[in-house]
Amino acid sequence: MLYKQVIKQKSYEKIVHLLRRHPITFVPKIMLFFILTGVGYEVFFLLNSLFPQLFLENITLAVLILLGTAYALSIVLFLYTAFVNYFLDMWFVTNDRVVDVLQAGLFHRTISETDLYRIQDVTSSSIGIFATIFNYGNVYIQTAASQERFTFYNVHNPHKIREELVHLAEEDRKYHTSQATQME
Repeated sequence: MLYKQVIKQKSYEKIVHLLRRHPITFVPKIMLFFILTGVGYEVFFLLNSLFPQLFLENITLAVLILLGTAYALSIVLFLYTAFVNYFLDMWFVTNDRVVDVLQAGLFHRTISETDLYRIQDVTSSSIGIFATIFNYGNVYIQTAASQERFTFYNVHNPHKIREELVHLAEEDRKYHTSQATQME
């Protein structure tokens, strides 16, 4: 379970939602990968048909193989990096807090969190025909904490997530209000 390595869950805390970007949002990266792969093959066949003598000499053949391999490894690294960023960008909504895990690169991760009672406003938006058809969009959370705004990017069913966040924030606010009055 990846989330146990990312966040330290409190004993009373239950994960209500583990959110990731909608899978359809990764499709353009896969399409770009196939296009770039096709361009590599087209360049190879174009060079082979226009300049066949390049493939007869050992030195130029070695250089072309080296360049082709570097190009192929670069586009595989592009796809791998895109997948890591896609898969490791996560948002946790628990009964006590919201945790934002932002994977900005292979070796760059930022984790932010806020308590639910600090949430002031929650907005959801679904912009575009694909977002409407596949029911994904962004959820914006305005807080009174040090990080003022949390954004869940391209999550599935953003309007339902917004409603549940408002409901959880109300419950947590009531709990903290009752705790404060009991202490007085």
